[in-house]
Amino acid sequence: MKKLMQKLSYAVLLLTAAAIVGVMAAPAFAAWEPTKPVEFIVPAGAGGASDQMARTIQGIILKYKLMKQPVLILNKGGASGAEGAMDVKSAKADPHKLMVAFSLIYTLPIAQNLPLSWDQFNPVAMIALDDFILWVHSDAPYKTTKDFVNAIKAAPEGSFKMGGTGSKREDQIINVAFEKVVGKKITYIPYKSGGEAQIQLAGKHIAANVNNPSENVAQWRAGSARPLCVFSDKPMAYKKKIADIAWSDIPTCKSQGIDVQYQMLRAFFLPPGTTKEQVTFYADLLKQVTSKPEWLEYTENMALTRHYATGGEFVDFLKKDMEKHVQLMTEAGFAAKK
Repeated sequence: MKKLMQKLSYAVLLLTAAAIVGVMAAPAFAAWEPTKPVEFIVPAGAGGASDQMARTIQGIILKYKLMKQPVLILNKGGASGAEGAMDVKSAKADPHKLMVAFSLIYTLPIAQNLPLSWDQFNPVAMIALDDFILWVHSDAPYKTTKDFVNAIKAAPEGSFKMGGTGSKREDQIINVAFEKVVGKKITYIPYKSGGEAQIQLAGKHIAANVNNPSENVAQWRAGSARPLCVFSDKPMAYKKKIADIAWSDIPTCKSQGIDVQYQMLRAFFLPPGTTKEQVTFYADLLKQVTSKPEWLEYTENMALTRHYATGGEFVDFLKKDMEKHVQLMTEAGFAAKK
């Protein structure tokens, strides 16, 4: 009987200890998660790099069941992306809406004096950096950047048309910097998305565009676009052959005499007023996404530089990137007067 009582007492102690451990661990299992469909707000038109990336992530989340709730992609590219950004900003404390962010979080407030800046959102994570490439039609007579520059210099002022996404945004910033180096006016034509800019190039309605790799890669493979140079300080890393050459074979514009460099962040933000737990949920979700083979394949095919950052590291990047954009847009004459 005494031994039986000892065994029962020991069992009670084990159960009590397990219960205590369970209570202590409860917050980890009771962490916040979405309770309804999550909207990915893309402040750009369909077919552009941001839209493509958002839909790739949507597919990975669905395939691996990384979240119980579905992801909805909503394109809100009106007013150069202000429509989407203001939508997320006004959705205060709503954790079911994320902005698929890029450089517009700097360019919009600088160019338009909007009551909008990156620190008015809740930064979740940065997942990549995106390059810009000078693209021409594959039938164009200029085979190199030097050929293209010489053709611009020999043509009447403003007769060359360069396409890009939006006004006073990253595409036009690059265009202004490019024409300053060339020393000749280039007519910039803004479109609603990189997808539209690629269609205009394929139709030979413009001489060139400065799309991201993902926005022109299909036309490159199809033989209706050709990359001349990348606006980066070093060649892209990926050596997989895409069309006739690999991404890594595209020379930098700097090496071709055009010292213009620009990279764009790819990131996610929650509306203001959302909680630390909600940020943690989505930061962890995106971390899982970036480990999947589909993401690794996508980034290689689209020449995205993989760069995951959250918390203090992400905020430090945003502060420095904002300073850089203030300088670039001021030099380009795009900064609105306060």
